[in-house]
Amino acid sequence: MKLLLTGFVPFLNHKINPTEEIVKALDSETINGYTIETRVLPVDFKASEQELLKEIDERKPDAVIMLGLAAGRSKITPERIAINVKDGAKDNSGFAPVDQPIVEGGPDGLFSTLPIRKMVDTLNESYLPAKISNTAGTYLCNNMMYVALHEASRANDSFKAGFIHLPASHELAIENPALPSMSLDDLKRTVRICIEAL
Repeated sequence: MKLLLTGFVPFLNHKINPTEEIVKALDSETINGYTIETRVLPVDFKASEQELLKEIDERKPDAVIMLGLAAGRSKITPERIAINVKDGAKDNSGFAPVDQPIVEGGPDGLFSTLPIRKMVDTLNESYLPAKISNTAGTYLCNNMMYVALHEASRANDSFKAGFIHLPASHELAIENPALPSMSLDDLKRTVRICIEAL
C-alpha cells in the first residue's frame, strides 16, 4: 500500500517548519504495510491545491496524511473536520483570502476518514500528549484537508485522508520562548505511531 505524507515549508514569521523536516526524514520508509511517499507543499493557497491534487492523481495513494504546524498548541491534534472556507493571513505569495469557499457549491464540512480516535488513544498511551481537534482553522491546513477529502469524495475514491496538527519543535521554541514545544524526535515518533494506527 502507498501513503502520501505532506508537510509545508516555513511560513509567516516561523523560520523553520518541523513538518518539512519530518516529511523528509520519513520518505521511503515502510510502516504498517504503507510505503511512504512524501511532498513538501508551498504555503500558497492556489499552488498547494494544484500540487496536492497532482500528487494524488499521479501516485494513487491508499491514504493521505497531511501535517501542519500549530505553533501555540501543546498537544498533537488530529483534525476532525475541514470546513469549506478559506480566510486568514497572507500566504507566502502575499494572497490573503477573505470568506472564500474552497470549492464553490461544495459541502459545508468534510470529516476526516483517518482513525483519529485510535491515533489519539495510542499517542497518549505512548506518553505523547494528544487530543482530537474540532477546528483546523481557515488557513492552509484546513484548505488542504478539505481539498483532499473533497477529491476522495468527488472521484468516489477509497483513499483515507486527514490532517494532523503538530506543536512547535524545540528549535522554534528557542526563537520564541512562549511556544510550547516537543522534540523533533518525538514529533517523528508521533507520525510513525499515527501511521501504525491506520
